[in-house]
Amino acid sequence: MAMTAGDDDSGRGTHLSPAVALFRGLGDPARLAIVHELARGERRIVDLTRALGLAQSTVSAHVACLRGCGLVDGRPVGRQMLYRLSRPELLAVLAAAEQLLAATGNAVALCPAGGDRDRPAGGDRDRPAAVSR
Repeated sequence: MAMTAGDDDSGRGTHLSPAVALFRGLGDPARLAIVHELARGERRIVDLTRALGLAQSTVSAHVACLRGCGLVDGRPVGRQMLYRLSRPELLAVLAAAEQLLAATGNAVALCPAGGDRDRPAGGDRDRPAAVSR
């Protein structure tokens, strides 16, 4: 399936809308950190909270978002819920992104159109630390 915006302006972006939503969702630092953590295996909200240093309510909201997108599943274990990635394809997307970043020397971080141009100065306070797999 080709990802094209179409030849005319009237349909521009229609075919790209799901991909844009996916990358926007993964573009949130907390959600991406949660995905990286879940790539290592099942986790409870409390495990994610401890690993990422974020508030429980923040982690819960982001996990709910990822569940709503169909990227994360939960299974009850007693009174708790264990969360995991529901789509193994997501790991392939992340691996491809890491390869692309390595190939470009992380130049995308300097790109004015793709960087953090909308983030106010000092906006990294709420950003979780880098997570490695």
